Amino acid sequence: RPLAGHRVGNMAGYKASKMASMPETLDPASYYELTPERRRAEQERLALRAQLKRQYQLQLNDPYRATLIEDPALTRWTYARTANIYPNFRPTPKTSLLGFLCGVGPLFFWYYVFKTDKIGRA
Repeated sequence: RPLAGHRVGNMAGYKASKMASMPETLDPASYYELTPERRRAEQERLALRAQLKRQYQLQLNDPYRATLIEDPALTRWTYARTANIYPNFRPTPKTSLLGFLCGVGPLFFWYYVFKTDKIGRA
């Protein structure tokens, strides 16, 4: 029995919008009418993915492993998030406001604290 508000069938209840076309991945024809080249390409991708997964599992479960397992995708992600921030940074109103609050906000706070302390002592 489906939950309230959920539909069953028809590509998980996807309804096409009037303003946008249906994504190609949700088109039923793309599931059933694949060309032989596309089927072969998908099989090659799946075989490569399975091979990489098996290689990782073998490294992970090796009882004689003495070094860390190097995952290139995780290394790239970590580099992009920590050491290489500025090429991946996009200024938005939210980041501008946060930068202003973290940069100028403490100056106003400490000015107020010192000014009220000075007035209180006088």
